[in-house]
Amino acid sequence: MDTPATRSGQREMLRRRVFTAVIALAVISVVLFVLPPLAARGFIAVLFLAAAWEWSGLLNLVSSATRIVYVAFVAVMLGASATVLADAVALEPLLQVALAWWLVALVWSFFFPTPIPAVAGWVCGILILLPAWLAVDHLYLSNTQMLLFALLIVWVADIGAYFVGKGFGRVKLAPRISPGKTWEGVLGGLCAVLVLASAGSYWFRFDIAVLVPFCLAVALISIVGDLTVSMFKRNAGVKDSGTLFPGHGGILDRIDSVTAALPLFVLAGTWSGLL
Repeated sequence: MDTPATRSGQREMLRRRVFTAVIALAVISVVLFVLPPLAARGFIAVLFLAAAWEWSGLLNLVSSATRIVYVAFVAVMLGASATVLADAVALEPLLQVALAWWLVALVWSFFFPTPIPAVAGWVCGILILLPAWLAVDHLYLSNTQMLLFALLIVWVADIGAYFVGKGFGRVKLAPRISPGKTWEGVLGGLCAVLVLASAGSYWFRFDIAVLVPFCLAVALISIVGDLTVSMFKRNAGVKDSGTLFPGHGGILDRIDSVTAALPLFVLAGTWSGLL
């Protein structure tokens, strides 16, 4: 029931989300445009390792030592892959594997709830975090503006979906995974991305007929990333992966969409000539 107390709580939650988002945007701007490259890459790597720690918490690992082992394994994978896959040509096969994984995750979401074996959880964490880290690192080193644009696609889609879903949402998108998401919200997010793509074509002097479907595809796969992480959270019986950001949850809650969107952005951006 929509009561004054409920509306007050929703307004307070919205204020917390907006405040956290503004602070996060300021931090990201400093990281991308102020910090020296080594420090910026280190900061981004730490964020992904924090996400790995939160992911290990979704795997029902009761021992902190086991969780540390998992994070250490992810750290080794990140460092080794960043050294070996140093350019777009070497990176492409892994990004293709990531795209295939996200298509599998999309199909998986149709059948949820399903049992998730522990080994599958370990592997899925690598498939989610490793390609995303490499895509972010590659964009940071090659074109910081494009990295920011890729993040904007995800953020704009999320903001549009949130407000349209809150105001007009009726038809549930995936009620067994994320009951709050609606098809109306998805359409609202895509419309917002359409506006961003139009502005992006002007800014980057890129063919709008190519950039619009490109941005819409990135936005759509970002939803798959969100739903996939939500499957694991629901399987673990938690609402958020962490509590670092008031009103937003943990690191993994903030980058779940990014983990699916950025590999496709780099892969399709390379194919289309955008990058």
